Amino acid sequence: MEKRPAISRYNGRLNTTNNKETRLKILVPVKRVIDYNVKVRVKADGTGVDLANVKMSMNPFDEIAVEEAMRLKEGGKATEVVAVSCGITACQETLRTAMAIGADRAILVETDVELQPLAVAKLLAAVAKKESPQLIILGKQAIDDDSNQTGQMLAALLGWS
Repeated sequence: MEKRPAISRYNGRLNTTNNKETRLKILVPVKRVIDYNVKVRVKADGTGVDLANVKMSMNPFDEIAVEEAMRLKEGGKATEVVAVSCGITACQETLRTAMAIGADRAILVETDVELQPLAVAKLLAAVAKKESPQLIILGKQAIDDDSNQTGQMLAALLGWS
């Protein structure tokens, strides 16, 4: 397990304990969900939600996470904000929204498989190991499944808990 330097506040700037200024790279996972203004329809056979011709958007809690990452960047605490999403090709729209808010880069982990929170956490852990961010900001939960599990699982997988 990699040991990270202890972080403390000094003169309003984020510094490590050896007084070297630390610039943060922030990773922000974003999820594509049915827009919160759309009335959800159940499939005729009752097996799930009808997604045909339904407006999709970024999970509102993830949007808040992107905005907070941008506040840190604008305040000089971060140097780069990277948005990441896991899912189908259409998730690019969600990543474009994150970039429109101000994210510097976007990463799409493309898969056609319906992902559960643990699978998403494992994918995000792999991305985090490759990107080496100092901070990961997730929305508190997704409005489609309300599971609130991915962040905690990701922290455990990275040993950040």
